[in-house]
Amino acid sequence: MLFSCSNNTQKVRDFLADKNLPVGSAKNAFHVYKDSGRITSKLITPVMLDFSNRREHPYSEFPDGIKIINFVNKGKDSVTITGNYALSYAKTSISEIKGNVIVINHTDKSRLETEQLFWDEETKYFVSEKAFKLMKEKDTVFGIGFESKDDLTKHLAKKTTGRLETSEE
Repeated sequence: MLFSCSNNTQKVRDFLADKNLPVGSAKNAFHVYKDSGRITSKLITPVMLDFSNRREHPYSEFPDGIKIINFVNKGKDSVTITGNYALSYAKTSISEIKGNVIVINHTDKSRLETEQLFWDEETKYFVSEKAFKLMKEKDTVFGIGFESKDDLTKHLAKKTTGRLETSEE
């Protein structure tokens, strides 16, 4: 008995898209992003699912969590972003990170905690409409709704409560 099959990749992609299956997957992924030979960021995840076969909105899914480390100033300063689940949309460069989201700016020791965060990778901007906790130096701010640059500088906090230390000049 003889069997034969063809390797039409477009048919395989269409089949996987129709069944809502990923076109690829990776386990224990460690991806390094470089720009002009310099490391700009690292992505670490136990599982990455590639849904780039979607015509309208191709995306990557990180169902078991994600850790992203961004480097600036020639690798000296860094911001770490972690979460229990993430989606990253290729066409829009928007990522959604959910579940125990923590952002740490290692330079100024600031820390943001929330349950959901949207990140525009092109404009380097965070947005969240969920409850948050922001800790900077001796200050702790609680609120619902948050916007900032992705290094936690120049932020806009909504519906806030907390203790802030100020000085009069």
